[in-house]
Amino acid sequence: MIRLFVFDLDGTLVDSLRDLADSANELLTSYGAAPLDMTTIGGMVGDGAARLVARACAAVGVAPTDALPRFLEIYDAKLLAHTRPYDGLPAVLASLAGRGVSLAVLTNKPLGATRRILAGLDLAKFFEEDAVVGGDGPWPRKPDPAGLLRLCDRAGVPPSDVLLVGDSLVDWQTARDAGTGICLARYGFGFLTFPSSKLDGREQFIDAPADLLRL
Repeated sequence: MIRLFVFDLDGTLVDSLRDLADSANELLTSYGAAPLDMTTIGGMVGDGAARLVARACAAVGVAPTDALPRFLEIYDAKLLAHTRPYDGLPAVLASLAGRGVSLAVLTNKPLGATRRILAGLDLAKFFEEDAVVGGDGPWPRKPDPAGLLRLCDRAGVPPSDVLLVGDSLVDWQTARDAGTGICLARYGFGFLTFPSSKLDGREQFIDAPADLLRL
């Protein structure tokens, strides 16, 4: 029985790809490099801003020392320009909460940006303050399972009764290492680069947020 749903943010709760891509490309073009297409940038998301910036810069052959702070400044101004919840997501969260299921967020995005997105899209009401774990807090970033296990302890729920909902290999590995279930959102941009060879038959899949209600 699933008693706690833990959600990834980018590519699972919210479609933030355009804002991330626009920010990354503004950074790259500021160094005289050509922009990358959104699909390419989507495959670079999931391990935190530093890895995204490093991958984007490597892809165009530039290695500036100030890239990360410049990206964060650019992205801060675009955080909610086009980012939106996936269709039907708010209603799904409301339904799960109404069934007495605990809800949490585990993301490698910095906590401040995460809270701004959740508040700006009226999603913060579904998650208690200490049920949101970002990538710059006291726990290591995914795929380290520490943050996920912390959320399990907080809810008083064993990992066996927890489902991590995400769209990337990072989420899959986090769930495996923590001993929780994993549900992969095939609609998320992170799933585009998921290596099918990793799938072992224990995963669950959704093609839209509403599919969660059957779980």
